[in-house]
Amino acid sequence: MTTNTAMRRSSAFVLATAVLAGSGAVATASSASANTGPMDDVAKQVLKVGAPGYVARIDDGRTVDFTVAGLADRDTGRQLTDQDQFEVGSNTKTFMSTLALQLVDRHQLKLDAPVSKYLPGVVPNGKNITVRMLLNHTSGLFSYTGDEDFFAQLSKDPQHVWTEPELLAVAFKHKPNFAPGSSWSYSNTNYILVGMILQKLTGQTLPDLVQQRIAKPLGLQKTYFADPRATTTGPGYAHGYAVDFSGAKPTYEDTATWPIGGWGGAAGAVVSTPDELAKFFSGVLGGKLFSQKELNQMKNTVKLPADYPIKGGYGLGLFKVDSPCGTVWGHGGDTLGHHSTALATANGRRTAVSDTTAEPAGTEETPGVTRFVQVAFAAEDVTVCQMLDKPVPNSVLDALHGVPAN
Repeated sequence: MTTNTAMRRSSAFVLATAVLAGSGAVATASSASANTGPMDDVAKQVLKVGAPGYVARIDDGRTVDFTVAGLADRDTGRQLTDQDQFEVGSNTKTFMSTLALQLVDRHQLKLDAPVSKYLPGVVPNGKNITVRMLLNHTSGLFSYTGDEDFFAQLSKDPQHVWTEPELLAVAFKHKPNFAPGSSWSYSNTNYILVGMILQKLTGQTLPDLVQQRIAKPLGLQKTYFADPRATTTGPGYAHGYAVDFSGAKPTYEDTATWPIGGWGGAAGAVVSTPDELAKFFSGVLGGKLFSQKELNQMKNTVKLPADYPIKGGYGLGLFKVDSPCGTVWGHGGDTLGHHSTALATANGRRTAVSDTTAEPAGTEETPGVTRFVQVAFAAEDVTVCQMLDKPVPNSVLDALHGVPAN
């Protein structure tokens, strides 16, 4: 897995794209100042390579700036706003890890206990795979989203609500990628299992756990676990689009009513807003949801493979990203219609959240997909530099504009 979607192929930040779906003015607003310059440029480039819409929220410790461009709904022409809800994809993993660490604080869950202790007979070799290995992706379990037949079936019947046993059956028909604990490989299967453990130990559903143990304590009003679909898909909701590049012109399919909870589940079914996703990551890194001891566990990272497109490490549902402007923490997410990132400083006091409302309908590498991936990575780097109040390196700006590297 290199530069394709996180939820589809296995990475958490890596994504794909679309061609210009509809023009939209770039709007900037701030609690104290207008956000101009690099972020305006980012928005224009993202729309230029194909996204219907793009939104970014950057808190640099002094002001909160929004950049908004394009459409929330191509059919109606409704403009995207900085308050629209969207599918956050694999950012959900940080929510699930948070719930797990809360149970560790309550002595209901042990990170180094085998999965077979909590889910006996469910996971092949479960006695040698620990809960920690699920959370930090060192289990070796194959990701069900890496199965090509899975997405072929999903394309045929996008409204099918997959059960956890169905998803695990897809994963377990493949051999493990490696022996437990011997390497690192991003796997959505890990978090389906984490979700099953959470439900078994608490006797509650994942929507209830997210609401009671995360949203309510943080005062999040628009953040929830889709069960199985987003419950607000009209005004105030950013539609996501699966884009097919196989023909002479790209075609777009609105995925807003597809059941993200029915195939992403505990690996990617949360819906939120830029403000609330930022508040969540700030709360996590600020130690508001579990103990400092468990926060230290969360930030104890495994080094990412040298050929992985993100440089840094992975902890318990949390990336450490070594960006051109400095080290930050967070996650990213891809669904069938969205690519998002949520990054923060180590103390959670500065945050950068963004969402792009497009995702590829297929797996074919095309010049359009390649260019969109390049812009997406560059856009992420720009948001981090803005968050850290550092100048954007020329190499990042060149990538944003497609200037070949020397």
